[in-house]
Amino acid sequence: MPAKISPEQHPETSMETLTRALTQPFDPKQVKFKPAVVSGNRAMALAYVDARVIQDRLDEVLGVGGWQDDYEALPDGSVICRLRLKLGKRWITKVDVGGPSEQPDGGDRLKAAFSDALKRAAVKFGIGRYLYRLPVQWADYDPQRRQFTQPPRLPANAVPAREPETPTKPALKTALHTLPANGTELQKRLLDYEAKLVTQHVCERGQLLQHVQAAGAKAGYPVEMSTWSGAAIVLAVEETKRFEHEARQRRPERKEVA
Repeated sequence: MPAKISPEQHPETSMETLTRALTQPFDPKQVKFKPAVVSGNRAMALAYVDARVIQDRLDEVLGVGGWQDDYEALPDGSVICRLRLKLGKRWITKVDVGGPSEQPDGGDRLKAAFSDALKRAAVKFGIGRYLYRLPVQWADYDPQRRQFTQPPRLPANAVPAREPETPTKPALKTALHTLPANGTELQKRLLDYEAKLVTQHVCERGQLLQHVQAAGAKAGYPVEMSTWSGAAIVLAVEETKRFEHEARQRRPERKEVA
């Protein structure tokens, strides 16, 4: 079972932080486009993501044990999805209906309905909702090959934000798509980041890891950081930011020697 936040022990990390992570824009490479309206060699581009991208987002933020889904196929070929997420102290359920595709194979139409139902239910949690608010975009389209000749571009507000790096303050990436993939990578990146802070005289060696591990223990995580995943990694990033801010506030100003 992946590690989970205990809301009673660490409530400030459970709801607000997880919701913010769930609703982050996707990596542009994961966003696809399909023609909504075709007019000659131009088409209105409709942005979407595959259901697997939604599942990956849920796993990355909540862990595999932090969400559940069940489905009900209806006689008309549509499918009901009940999506339950563990946010804060409660399991919260959102329900929506997905429609079948126009594919000739009946099995493919049903699979499309399942995927559509999951995506629609996820939107009710804010996952990918920004895709529905993108401005209308027309792009060159090849009606024979049924594809765009050039991939449509996403506006700046539909791309994950990146923290700038400076010589005096290396950035710890916090956008979801740049979070460590697992606990082993998290531990390595924390060690590297701590080494940079040590060279800047912000902290002593070992202090950052001790701070993050103590916060994890308070939230109910195992001592071994290499086993952390999902929401535990989100907690580690938040605690790293908090540690650096407090350490820089405590650091005495260095006076220049003539």
